[in-house]
Amino acid sequence: MRAALAAVPEAGVPGVLAAVRDGRHDWRDAAGQAFLTRPRPMQPQMRHRIGSITKTFVATTVLQLVDEGRLGLDDPIGQWLPDIVPGEPGSQVTVRMLLNHTSGIGNYTNAMIDSYGAINQMQVTTYAPADLVAMGLAMPPTNAPGASFNYSNTNYVLAGLLIEAVTGNGAAAEVQRRILRPLKLTGTSFPGNDPTIRGPHGGAYFAPFGVRDLSEFNMSWAWTAGEMIATTADLNTFFRALLGGDLLSPATLDEMLNAVPMLPEMPEAGGYGLGIYSLPTPCGVFWGHDGAVIGHLTYSMHSRNGARQVSSGINISHYQVGLPGPHPIDIAWHTFLLTAMCPASEMNSRSIEAVPQLPSVTRMPGNDAAVAVP
Repeated sequence: MRAALAAVPEAGVPGVLAAVRDGRHDWRDAAGQAFLTRPRPMQPQMRHRIGSITKTFVATTVLQLVDEGRLGLDDPIGQWLPDIVPGEPGSQVTVRMLLNHTSGIGNYTNAMIDSYGAINQMQVTTYAPADLVAMGLAMPPTNAPGASFNYSNTNYVLAGLLIEAVTGNGAAAEVQRRILRPLKLTGTSFPGNDPTIRGPHGGAYFAPFGVRDLSEFNMSWAWTAGEMIATTADLNTFFRALLGGDLLSPATLDEMLNAVPMLPEMPEAGGYGLGIYSLPTPCGVFWGHDGAVIGHLTYSMHSRNGARQVSSGINISHYQVGLPGPHPIDIAWHTFLLTAMCPASEMNSRSIEAVPQLPSVTRMPGNDAAVAVP
């Protein structure tokens, strides 16, 4: 794993950090540089923007409300948010459809991030969640409610508003109270409108902008769809507790892991549950999520029993812009992730040579044109 991790900066990443767990054995390491403009080695304990891995925390909080009988997975969202989602979407889209991205509601970030200039505006702007939802609802529906999987950040801004409507408390406060504090995830937070990553962290580099550090960024544009900061060790702790049944009842956890195909024409390629997705590997199915924001990318993948885990982040994004095929960074990083997920005894040379490209559900069409987040 050390050699595979070292190959990631050699492929063009400034720095990479990782936490791997196999049974009771923990391994944490980093390689490369935290910053492009001053020498400081990347450290495994550094905090990192985790983008859409936020969705797993938010979905878990919604599902705890289901466990408590305060909310139903098949409740229409207009029942709880009549002023925000009126009319047919409010009556036809259910809580479940938000969480598994089958609502058909448009992805507001596709409208928001239409140029490099938009990134400069996002960096210093505070957005209201209701305005983000309005952007998504103004877009053409991607499908009839419940018909198919279409990833949309709007779904999870609505999930955050749903938490607030049911509990009367802020969504971030509920995640903190229910998950972060009980699990002692001291390196994990919702920054709110604070643009600073508090605590040790590396830079955040958007490849088309060169060496400009974008680690100072107002993340209100992502809110409960992708705002959170965490350490890789905290991510492993969270997913181990989740998959181990410490956060949800067995029946509700089963609902969470009941996945719809992300590619209907290739159901074997993996499925999206309620804020979590499945990934087939040479050594079995792993569960987790990925996250992409401006300058930071993260993967967090786990065996179903939580015994084998890997969470890893890099401090550069959008290096693939304009490339028709996988970038050397993708090949090197995915090789490391696969090495961490699958012990050498379960891998053969053929599976190592044919490194599968891990699904990145948080990539958006901009990765083929201008930009893609979160």
